[in-house]
This record gives sequence, structure tokens and C-alpha cells, in this order.
Amino acid sequence: MTVEEIAAKLRERVAGSSFDKSVKFVLGGDGVVVLDGTNVSTQDAPTDCTITVSRENFEELVAGDMSPTAAFMTGKLKVEGDMSAAMAVSQLL
Repeated sequence: MTVEEIAAKLRERVAGSSFDKSVKFVLGGDGVVVLDGTNVSTQDAPTDCTITVSRENFEELVAGDMSPTAAFMTGKLKVEGDMSAAMAVSQLL
């Protein structure tokens, strides 16, 4: 799955949601996915929270094959910045 395909899946999930924070997923050399409210982009931008995760693990999160909490606890993703934004976005994954 490409980063753009992952972003498209997230667009479907945030459409109509009440998500009102900004979160950037840094996927290593594969790029970024930025959620700003209900807008989803693959363009880098400043955000409230930055989550670093491999593209493979991010795909599993979006597919529902991995729990965001489990990924955090096992070190598969790292959170910098506003932890409440990370908790809010985990509800969308």
C-alpha cells in the first residue's frame, strides 16, 4: 500500500468525525501523513503531535491488525508532543 493509499483510507475515517487536532505520522523514508482536523495530506506541516512509525506498522494500524496502544507499549511507534492528540487519533485508527 502506498502512503497516498493509506492517506485515502484515513480520509474516509475522519470524514464526518469530530477530530479537531493535528497529528503527523512520520513513516521514515516513505514520507508523512498529516491529519489536521478532518483534512488528510501527505505534505509535511507543523502539528500538535508527531508519531513516528514504520510504514508497515502504520498499514497494520490502519487495517485494524494492530492496536495503537500495543504499538506504543512495544515501541513500534513513538509519540512526541500533545499526547491527547495521539489518544484522539487512536480512536480513528
